[in-house]
Amino acid sequence: MYAFAPEKPLRLVGRNFCLAIVFFFTRPSLLTHMKTKQINIPVYGMKCSNCVAKVTGIIQGFAAVEHVEVSLSEQLAKIVFSEPIQHPLGEIRQALATAGYQTENPVEPDTSKSVSGPPVSAADLEPLRFKIVGMSCASCAATIEKKLNTLNGVQDVTVNLAGVFGQLKYDPQLVSAADVYAAVAAAGYQAGPVDKMPDHDDEAARELRLVLIAATGALPIMLLMFVPVFGERTILINAALASLVQFTAGLGFYQSAWKSLKNRAANMDLLVSLGITAAYGYSLLALSGMLGDDATVFFETSAMLILFIRFGKWLESRAKGRAGAALRNLLKLQADHAVLLVDGREEDVPASRIKPGDLLLVRAGEKIPVDAVVVEGSAAIDESMITGEAVPVDKSTGAEVTGATINRSGRLLIKAVRVGEQTVLAQIVRLVEEAQGDKAPIQRLADRVANFFVPTIVVLSLLTFFSWYLLAAGTFLFAFQMAIAVVVIACPCALGLATPTAIMVGSSVGLERGILFKKASVLEQISKLQIILLDKTGTLTSGDFTVSELVCFDECLEEQLLQFAAALESGSNHPLAKSIVAEARKRGLKWSVVAQVEEVGGLGLKGQVSGRQVLCGRQKLLEDNACDLSAGAPAIKRLTTAGKTQVFLAVDGRLKGIIALADSLKPHAATVITGLKKLGIRTVLLTGDRRSVAEAVAAQIGIDQVEAEVLPEQKLLTVKKYQQQGLLVGMVGDGINDAPALAQADIGIAIGSGTDVAKETGDLILVGGDLCDIERGIRLGRQTLRKIKQNLFWAFFYNLLGVPLAAGVLYPLWGLYLKPEFAGLAMAFSSVSVVANSLLLRRLKDRL
Repeated sequence: MYAFAPEKPLRLVGRNFCLAIVFFFTRPSLLTHMKTKQINIPVYGMKCSNCVAKVTGIIQGFAAVEHVEVSLSEQLAKIVFSEPIQHPLGEIRQALATAGYQTENPVEPDTSKSVSGPPVSAADLEPLRFKIVGMSCASCAATIEKKLNTLNGVQDVTVNLAGVFGQLKYDPQLVSAADVYAAVAAAGYQAGPVDKMPDHDDEAARELRLVLIAATGALPIMLLMFVPVFGERTILINAALASLVQFTAGLGFYQSAWKSLKNRAANMDLLVSLGITAAYGYSLLALSGMLGDDATVFFETSAMLILFIRFGKWLESRAKGRAGAALRNLLKLQADHAVLLVDGREEDVPASRIKPGDLLLVRAGEKIPVDAVVVEGSAAIDESMITGEAVPVDKSTGAEVTGATINRSGRLLIKAVRVGEQTVLAQIVRLVEEAQGDKAPIQRLADRVANFFVPTIVVLSLLTFFSWYLLAAGTFLFAFQMAIAVVVIACPCALGLATPTAIMVGSSVGLERGILFKKASVLEQISKLQIILLDKTGTLTSGDFTVSELVCFDECLEEQLLQFAAALESGSNHPLAKSIVAEARKRGLKWSVVAQVEEVGGLGLKGQVSGRQVLCGRQKLLEDNACDLSAGAPAIKRLTTAGKTQVFLAVDGRLKGIIALADSLKPHAATVITGLKKLGIRTVLLTGDRRSVAEAVAAQIGIDQVEAEVLPEQKLLTVKKYQQQGLLVGMVGDGINDAPALAQADIGIAIGSGTDVAKETGDLILVGGDLCDIERGIRLGRQTLRKIKQNLFWAFFYNLLGVPLAAGVLYPLWGLYLKPEFAGLAMAFSSVSVVANSLLLRRLKDRL
């Protein structure tokens, strides 16, 4: 900062310099070549190449248009405008309309008019995920959401600031993807398909270039402040360097601020623009002598502001790129080629050419290109990228294999089952993308604050200036600097990044462990669970029953008992029935054909075997048919105490035997229950088995409560019962068989099979089927919510502390205040700190 009273000749040079700056940066011809921007608009009604030529000619007739490309197939015009000239979109649309073309969707939205076909249901809406370039803060995201919500046929719009993408659902009869991109462009931003827009690495590289440009001008200014090697002309050198920084590295702030104002909104870049303009403009006026002979020049303030803020944005871009790295890395795992067998010949083809039913060859060390079933061979498959388990899994003929997993040993001949968007990997990516785009309830507070944040800061800045200058009798320059500091220290970015960055990192950590959260709200809600209901069969137990004991009565032999049971059960798909039939086959038994089979709902089967009436099923089935069970009482008591599942068999009304089956508990079941208890969560065993069996299992692994003899349709009512007690209920079960109960629960946790993730009901899907992932998912949810709260606290605390400090409230007591450039540095690092704090969640990966 200089207190500079130039001599008359030098003052004249300064004034001429200022005029030259104004002239240079306001000449349209020069601005035209400084920067361009592409905006896409839909053009409907084109039918041939002549129409394309006509539309191209109309658009090229506008001076602000540098280039135009019109696509007949897409019904789209891609227009490159000169920047920062105001885009004459309105005039272009009017000219096209006059020529007979439409630039709004031609489908009539008026529901009073008849349209062909039934109304489109939610199931017919198509999802769209797209990249957005140009957002700087939460206000930008809110502006885009507001703009997109005005489109007819668009629903569920969310814009993710941290991931710089948007997603929505749209009715293809009313709106197209091109319309969505055009609406974003009309709001002042760029949008397009995710794979065709710059990624985080490109954004970080761009920000680094701007940092280097800013440093090229700002650092020499700082040196020349202390060592004015050019004497009195040093100030002119500094002015030139500050101008270079202002209209190169700082130009983007003005462009973003102008977009914001056009949309009647206010974003962070508007605050930055006000700050750097005030500092730079005041210095120019002082240099020209318009503010008096003793006016102070501080070109270093605007230059250093731009340098520090650009430096912060560069760090932020790098951090945001790391936050979404897991999903991008997963996408890279997809195989790009495959070995196709055609008439016994091997043919190397792109993976995109594979169709269901194709035979593929996979050698050791190669990736499995698509979801498939093994036709021939055996191998150890590394499924860690899908399930998170590092130990390879042995696969042989008949086993299913998942695309993108790696064949570690052996040679496999496989038949393609699911390809393209139907593969497990594609489904997982889609679910994670949707979860990262979803908004957690806690984010709504930040969104509400962001709506009025910038106007509030501008008002506080003006109050600061008038308070110091008029009420406290401070100097104009001191009050002016305080006002600038207030403008640049305020940061809505930290508020906007607090929740989505934590959600992105949390969901990415879960992804790497095979834990999929379907919505962002699940990460928040799961941390509040109070009670978890766990289905027994297939969840806590393996679901693979084996016959452990045969108890015979009335002179019946074990072989006869199994023959009667197998004859009746051979047509059933029930797990117990399959186990009994498997035991009979294992012993090499044959059985008669059964006649008149009747299934007694929830109790068992009855039918005719070799002319004799046979009952096979639960104890109640025999009791309801007046069978005397007194002979089996001691055995029933013993087997019940042992926790065995029992199937009773009677022939012609007489008890012939009891088949005892055991379902082994999954490894670590007791460890998981202990872990849940340490988290303060009550556990309930939910099963259709007899109470005595259920209680034996519960006692074995330490479950708190038992809900036994619950029929499948009653599971939903059991979930409701606990919800009516005011508890936040989680339900763990099979994603398909327990769908109603999982859907009713506050948090449905599906133990996945890893083969069809998208069809599984549940808010949380454990792809690998590992019970330990239940506890891991809850701990991850709690840690993610903790990070969100930390981020929001820091964002609010930073602004509540920083704004008063920048306004100089501590100056009267201790002489503490912030120079504008250091206020800008603090603002930049507030966003970086929020993203960095979210990235600390990645340390959980090895501790889950």
